[in-house]
Parts: sequence; C-alpha cells; structure tokens
Amino acid sequence: MAKSTTHELSDSELLDGLSRHKQELLDLRFKHATGSLENTSKIASHKREVARILTELRVREIAAAEAASKETTS
Repeated sequence: MAKSTTHELSDSELLDGLSRHKQELLDLRFKHATGSLENTSKIASHKREVARILTELRVREIAAAEAASKETTS
C-alpha cells in the first residue's frame, strides 16, 4: 500500500523518492529538449513533488534542531 502524503513517509523513503523524481525530471527535460515529450505538464508535476519532498525534509531538520536546542538548554 502506497502512502499518500510526504508527511507519512520515513526519511529514507523521502530520500528515495527525491532521487527518483529528480532522475525522472532529468529524463523529461531531455525528452522535452529533443522534442519527444508530448505531455509537458509532467515536468511541472515532478518539480512540485521534488519541492514537496525538500520542504518536508527541511521541516524535519528544523524540528530536530529545535528539539536538540531545547534538550541542551534544559
């Protein structure tokens, strides 16, 4: 069963997805440049997914830093 949102994925799943979407985005850009891409909306879709994943990773990084900061001051 696939998980529906980036919030529900583990860090390793997010990193795997990031890698997969970046590779697909590269392939789509190459196809677009060579004129063999029929549906250009896929490029925007993959760019959005990369942004979602990066945002979720950053949110988790900030939360971890805040938790470490609170632990240090307490």
